[in-house]
Amino acid sequence: VQLQASGGGLVQPGGSLRLSCAASGSIFSVNAMAWYRQAPGKQRELVAGIRSGGRTNYAESVKGRFTISRDNAENTVYLQMNSLKREDTAVYYCQAQIVTPQFGGADYWGKGTQVTVSS
Repeated sequence: VQLQASGGGLVQPGGSLRLSCAASGSIFSVNAMAWYRQAPGKQRELVAGIRSGGRTNYAESVKGRFTISRDNAENTVYLQMNSLKREDTAVYYCQAQIVTPQFGGADYWGKGTQVTVSS
């Protein structure tokens, strides 16, 4: 199983970016999916999560600015980030709880994608 993230980059404060993360491989089902981020010198933190039924949760710092969504048919999770601030600069990681025929349920992580908010 692989999680492939894309969509990071450099954006000015107040701008927008959309991250995508697709799961591929021998997948039986995908349960919760989430985005985390890690800024230099800081611990990795949860940004947003979404359950298979669509229920979402967000870090207080991104509420009202970020929106997490998913396409269950494509095993893909998205993070729409609006009104970006300098403090949103970090490496963003996608994470998913995936059930595979071989190993049952486990957490999988994608390689990070850099988001830099700077003028």
